Amino acid sequence: MNQFHSIGEILAAVKRRGWLILAIVLIGTVLSLNYALTQTKIFEATAVVQIEDARVSGTQASAIAQVNDTTRRLQLIEQRLMSRDNLMKLMDEHALFGDAMLSDGERLYRMRKAARIESISNPQPMFSAVQQAPSGLMITVQLADPEKAATVANDLMTDVIEQSRDRSEVKARETLAFYQAEEARVDREISRLEDEIAAYKLAHAEQLPAGVAALRTELATLRDSALALEQDIIGLQADSSRKRAEDVTRQLSLLQDQKALVTERAAQTEALINGAPTVERELTRMEREMDRLKDQYSVITRGKAEAEMGQALQDQQAGGRFEVLETALVPENPMSSSARKIAGVGAVGSLILALLAALVVEMMHPAIRTEAQMERLLGIQPVVTIPVVATKADRSIGGVKTLGKVLGLTALLAGLVAWLGKTSGLSVLVGDLLPRRVVAGE
Repeated sequence: MNQFHSIGEILAAVKRRGWLILAIVLIGTVLSLNYALTQTKIFEATAVVQIEDARVSGTQASAIAQVNDTTRRLQLIEQRLMSRDNLMKLMDEHALFGDAMLSDGERLYRMRKAARIESISNPQPMFSAVQQAPSGLMITVQLADPEKAATVANDLMTDVIEQSRDRSEVKARETLAFYQAEEARVDREISRLEDEIAAYKLAHAEQLPAGVAALRTELATLRDSALALEQDIIGLQADSSRKRAEDVTRQLSLLQDQKALVTERAAQTEALINGAPTVERELTRMEREMDRLKDQYSVITRGKAEAEMGQALQDQQAGGRFEVLETALVPENPMSSSARKIAGVGAVGSLILALLAALVVEMMHPAIRTEAQMERLLGIQPVVTIPVVATKADRSIGGVKTLGKVLGLTALLAGLVAWLGKTSGLSVLVGDLLPRRVVAGE
């Protein structure tokens, strides 16, 4: 860098390497123009769907539940729209990515890359714990054909609205049918359990809490009776000498039979009393089961009422629904950069590259060319500076060299343009520049 200490030295170096700079700039510009012409123009079409809130809100559903339901519904709709079968149907219908060299997987990849579905949410208020529900959907399609881009975006928007409506109707019907079936099932369970409780109470009426007290009283009475009969038997046996043997035997047999009956009844009563806790536990279990079924029936009844309200709202179209906010219009300008901009950037880049290349060449071939450079580098002040005097032969040779460089550079550019014209985007530009032969009709 010691040879560049003034603007004049820099301009002189640029002049010396002018052919190199010109060649790089021209080649870079041609390549940039070719790249710009080979770029496919991409057009973007956007359709917007608005999600309207329900005109009549459910009383039981919380705000968080409503947000989650809307978000989940949007996810399901997006999954269905971007499914393999739906995208294949859409591509076949609009003849998209129909290159025979593309496999179905590549076509699906390009289609999923070309179509996007994004939810639109309102800004969440500060210090709000409740997440904001999506207020709309933005459907964006990017294709090389502007009309197809708008058509596909509108078709996707129509599918979103139809699937949302169908899903809402199906969900309302399925929810109502579920609660109706559960209500019938729990009602049958309650009726069955009521019959079981009634039959169990009838079969164990004496062992119920209300009958256990009577059994205890009866047991005490039976025990007193058995004790009195025992005393009568002992007294009769003691007075047997005063009565006839036949009368004593008959009375003893009668008393003993009565005592056996009383003892048997007392044993039965005691067994009933001992089994009362088991009966009470079983009855308590069945009553708890009845309470559980009644609570479940109450929950199902409330759910059924909400499902009936949802069905009514859906029938009257008073629930949340999707509406068209903006239809996709045919885009007039491509979203990608214009060919003129790309070519201009390429030309500027080529110029910078050419200047850097000239700088590198100058640094690789250092030489003392001026009086100032000799004094600065060697510390020697030249006595005299003799300019180069070109003779007529030298000028002729220089002209031939210049002409050779011009012709060589022209041939190089012509060959490059011709090759690119056959293999890439310059064919359009070359075709426009070449003269056309007009054939007159007979």
